[in-house]
Amino acid sequence: MSTNLKRLGIIGGTGLGEVLMQQKSGMEEFIDTPFGDPSGPVITTEWHSVPIAFISRHGPGHMLNPSSVPYRANIHAFKQLGVTHIIASGACGSLVEEIAPRDLVIPDQVIDKTYKRAHSFFDGDLAVHVDFAYPFCEKLRQLLISAAKTLNTKIHESGTYVCMEGPQFSTKAESMMHRSWSAQLIGMTCMPEAKLAREAEMCYALVALATDYDCWKPHPGDKDKHALMNEIIENVHAATENALNLISKAVEMIPPVLESPCEHHQALELGIWSDKNEITDPIHEKYELLIHKYIT
Repeated sequence: MSTNLKRLGIIGGTGLGEVLMQQKSGMEEFIDTPFGDPSGPVITTEWHSVPIAFISRHGPGHMLNPSSVPYRANIHAFKQLGVTHIIASGACGSLVEEIAPRDLVIPDQVIDKTYKRAHSFFDGDLAVHVDFAYPFCEKLRQLLISAAKTLNTKIHESGTYVCMEGPQFSTKAESMMHRSWSAQLIGMTCMPEAKLAREAEMCYALVALATDYDCWKPHPGDKDKHALMNEIIENVHAATENALNLISKAVEMIPPVLESPCEHHQALELGIWSDKNEITDPIHEKYELLIHKYIT
């Protein structure tokens, strides 16, 4: 299935995924992809008169841990539905004092430490190398930054996000190491999502929701683990409300961005290194949606 309709894709992470599933009504699309089933049904609807496709990254009931999310199926399903731009959200830990819990961050760089996940659509079949020096679409980042200026929300306009495998949280030694890399955030879901969006020639930006200071910063000695967990959950809820307001405003402002060309929409133009004459019919069929305009 494919469409000429330009849609905005929204990926809801921890907190925001559940809230948007409850708030946004629309048509549930059950999409078959060459990479299996997505995390759940994709909801297609309109928000501020903008056509959107929404998926909860962790699935209904948050049953998928970060290593189990079918990232390739999610992105391919969006591609089938005509998504050209993606705004994703994700809860994360802060690695620096100045990014406080409940703040929002629009990252501009990533360090990928994941190792159990399929990082490319093309593993084993084609040699494809896309430019990934700047992993987030700058036009989408600037849209989110502009939208934030209209809201009473604390936002940080840049930051480096370390994506770890999980599902366990960091050791203190790891947290201190990540801080020594001059990173600002630690999370588990940005990769390979952003890489796959680039391979699918989509613009991608992330709203990171800071929920705690990871484990590098000592907790107050008078709080037990239950109180600390309740505090983190409260931070998730507050940051989710802030992120929802930000994304809502960005959707309202996005129509000119949806209609403007972007270099990421041609990411595969110089990326397919395989001899096109050697691409067999089964390989072409599997990747048709991704490579059809370059393989004639």
